[in-house]
Amino acid sequence: MTMIHTIKNYTRILFILLMAGLTACDSSPQLKPLSNSAVILAFGDSLTYGTGTNKQQAYPSRLQQMLSRTVVNAGVPGEISKTGLARLGGLLKRHRPELLILCHGANDILRHSNLKQTKDNLQQMIDLARANNTQVMLIGVPEFSIFLSTAGFYRDLAESNQLPLENTVLSDILGNANLKSDQIHPNSKGYEIFAKRIHRLLQESGAI
Repeated sequence: MTMIHTIKNYTRILFILLMAGLTACDSSPQLKPLSNSAVILAFGDSLTYGTGTNKQQAYPSRLQQMLSRTVVNAGVPGEISKTGLARLGGLLKRHRPELLILCHGANDILRHSNLKQTKDNLQQMIDLARANNTQVMLIGVPEFSIFLSTAGFYRDLAESNQLPLENTVLSDILGNANLKSDQIHPNSKGYEIFAKRIHRLLQESGAI
């Protein structure tokens, strides 16, 4: 085989691999379209509540303005996933949301809890939502270290449950001093970006 043929074959292989990667990126899990009267439950801890700004500037309020649909801010600062799991069922029955935006586990990570148990708690939240005919979107939370990489179990949960996942927004925000109020919370500008990225994922997943 000549050098030219070898280069051509190598180029062909690279092209095939690139196209396969692009196809994989395009095949993200889809949601059913939300009705115009849909209620969305934004469920989590201080990152959902809006610590670092006021509730009107927190991401659920911003998202509600973008969607013209009701977005319930169900964030509780300091909550761990075990407590969140115990709280979720009542909220699902009360609000009957079409979609749950699940952003939980940050306090488990901060407390160096057993993340296998955290993952299991989030899985039970996903199961509980689906049992109540509620779709789920997942937000990945970073491990609060120097690199701010998202904890791996969020991608595992998204893949095993076929959920749309926003896996980088919090890492991006908390890695920029201009977008955060302290080491672990966005400021008003950060929450605006948070809401915009969730809105974009809702569009990409077919929910809106």
